[in-house]
Order: sequence, then C-alpha cells, then structure tokens
Amino acid sequence: MSGHSKWHNIRVKKTAADAQRGKVFTRHAKLIEIAAQRGGDASMNPSLRTAIDNAKADSVPNANIERAVKKGTGELKGAMMEEVVYAAMGPVGTAYLIECLTDNKNRTLSNLKTVINKNGGTFAESSSVLWMFRRAGVVAARNEKLKIENGKLEELELELIDFGAEDLEVNGDILTVVTDLHNWTQVRDFLKSNGYEIVSAGLKFVPTNKVAISDPASSEKVMRFMEVLEEDEDVSEVFTNAEITE
Repeated sequence: MSGHSKWHNIRVKKTAADAQRGKVFTRHAKLIEIAAQRGGDASMNPSLRTAIDNAKADSVPNANIERAVKKGTGELKGAMMEEVVYAAMGPVGTAYLIECLTDNKNRTLSNLKTVINKNGGTFAESSSVLWMFRRAGVVAARNEKLKIENGKLEELELELIDFGAEDLEVNGDILTVVTDLHNWTQVRDFLKSNGYEIVSAGLKFVPTNKVAISDPASSEKVMRFMEVLEEDEDVSEVFTNAEITE
C-alpha cells in the first residue's frame, strides 16, 4: 500500500508540474504571437527577439516558437491574440493588476469576474488601481556566484546604475534589477555578457503604493487569491501591491 501511495503522490506532483509547464509554454507562445504581429523577423523586431529569448530561457521547444511566430504574422490562420489588463481589489485591502493574453476578451472578462467574486475580491476599474503601480523594466538573472560573492555586489551595483538600474534585489542566485521603461535591454545585455543566465526580462507593473502584510492568515489569503487568478488559462501575469513580510 505504501508503494502505491508513494507512486500516487509522485504522479500527482508530475501532473501538476506538467500542467504548470504547459501554462508557461502557452504564455510564451501568446507573447511571441503578439510580438510577431509587428513583424516576423526577430533581427528587425526587438519585442519579438525578447519574447523568443525569454521563451528559450524557459525551454520552450523551437517548434512551438516557430508556430507562434507564424500565427502572429498571419501565416497560420486563427483568431487574433490581444494583450489586456484588468484590475481587482483583494483580501485585506490589496490591489491587483491582471495581465491577460487572449483571443476572446468577453470570455476572459467573464471568467475573471467569476473567479474574483468567488474568492473574496472585487472587480475594479483599471484607473482605480493603476495609480498604485508604475510600468518599469524588470530583469531577473541567475548566477551561482551570487551565493558566495555578495561582497562584490556593491561594485556590480555601481556598474548597473551606469546602465540605468534603479533598484536591485538578490535572492539566492537570482538577481532582479528594476529600470525605467527604456533601459532594461541595456541591463539585460550587460548581465548576459558578464556570465548571467537571463531568467526573464521585459516590462512589468511595479507597485509604488504597497500594503504591508505580516500575519500568516492574511498572507495565506493573499497568496491563495493570486493562485486562483493565475490558474486561469488566459492570465499571463498577476501583479500585486501586497508586501508580505516574514
């Protein structure tokens, strides 16, 4: 019985991991498709080049990438993919911006409203939430040396500032750098040329008006709310102004 139970647990975990990987691949395909609408030549389309680089960093197969480019350029027929942003208020006064990639905005909006209402949130007008965030460049890069060379971070920080970095954070072997709207590509290229593996790079919503949360019950509510939003197949990314402390 114990062997059966162990296999069952492994199978459940693998199924969950496969589902998550599938969602990641789908998200990248949609981003590539949207970028390719402005031209299918990555050497002439910086947005497409970035989308492809990010997809490859997540091990998206080349066949998936090529198919997404063809859909974006119209070589493969299908409904046009769009990027839309919705907003919500969630547990303990936290705010959320929900980035979606969809070929059917009515379906996406209806599904999101249902999920938000069922989980204690309130659908909101984007304008009532957008002021709590700013659009910024965010580059996340991995380097094993970060674990043992934190003493050299000050030198790296000075170099990154020269390339437009406004803020940075180290978590294990991951360095996250925030820039303005225009300098993230320079930071990405600098880190890449210095041996960093780019985990992700692009424009994101960064909170400017944060809500600090320290008690476990509230933290759990916030994390669960984000989880149910992210489970929707059209949701690309969820941004919150919740700042969960230890």
